[in-house]
Amino acid sequence: MSLQAGTLSPHHPVRPAWLSQHSEVALDPGLEIVDSHHHLWDRPENPYGAADFLNDAAAGHRIVSSVFIECGTHYRSDGPVEFRPVGEVAFAAGVAGGIDAQVATSVSAAIVGHVDLTSPEAEAVIAAEQAAAQGRLRGVRQIAAWHADPAARASLASPPPDLLSDARFHKGLRVLAARGLSLDVFVYHTQLGQLLDLVQANPDLTFVVDHIGGPIGIGPYRSKRDTVFTDWHAGMRRLAGCPNVRVKLTGLGMRLFGFGFVDRPQPPSSRDLANAWAPYVETCIALFGAERCMFGSNFPVDKGTCSYAVLWNAFKRITAEMNAEERAALFAGTARRVYRLTH
Repeated sequence: MSLQAGTLSPHHPVRPAWLSQHSEVALDPGLEIVDSHHHLWDRPENPYGAADFLNDAAAGHRIVSSVFIECGTHYRSDGPVEFRPVGEVAFAAGVAGGIDAQVATSVSAAIVGHVDLTSPEAEAVIAAEQAAAQGRLRGVRQIAAWHADPAARASLASPPPDLLSDARFHKGLRVLAARGLSLDVFVYHTQLGQLLDLVQANPDLTFVVDHIGGPIGIGPYRSKRDTVFTDWHAGMRRLAGCPNVRVKLTGLGMRLFGFGFVDRPQPPSSRDLANAWAPYVETCIALFGAERCMFGSNFPVDKGTCSYAVLWNAFKRITAEMNAEERAALFAGTARRVYRLTH
């Protein structure tokens, strides 16, 4: 993926020395967690492999399994362009197969790959990814986040502005549904109306809305948090009326949200994060119910804002007053159902 012209990197740099200034003991260490959204990659400026993830996952929380989400890594270097993402799926499956059985966390227990769903070869690519995944492919992710103002953009991908209404894309979605796969989709809050139309046109497909529907807190929206929240809430409320939608409570550490913790001399505590993130997390849970929402780390992207231990403590603080059944769904149950995990 190439960075769009005129945009800053959507990823805050990971600064180990800065992060090391604050540490926390894991709260509720017995609570099972399925990390529903993380990446592994070999980017020279920020490599993050299975060993790095397992090191983060060993921070005291009970991470039982994880879902690998496509991130443009380990693509095939030759052959038809449409088939090159198959290399990433094969890589993720290889990681899963290479983890020692004694390790407490099942890394890449499920895989969400990437396919150009507008391509005439989409069905063949999906079949190839299913074969490469060794039984772990559960869906495809599409980053559809687009905004006319470059200052409002916060994604490495550069999708066309009309992707969600493209008839070829709709055809690809029907292939996904027929194969029993889901669609993870990342959009900005300004696109939630378009996403609603897409969801309603494909009732047999499970949509997983990544990063709580992308309320923008940067660029032209930096000083409009209340207005954005109102617009975002309205869009998410309409989506909540569609039974085929699930929501990932993820990505809040990204630059997109504009919380500004990275500008402080010391990293945020889990209380700091919980106070800032709670209105968004609680709104999603109120609209969709715990059984349709799931937490995920979005590491290593969100590692630019906080450590793994602090991130999960923040989520646990936000949900501290919820009952055991709700917390079990949010931290593991919903992800298990959506991605058909057995552990």
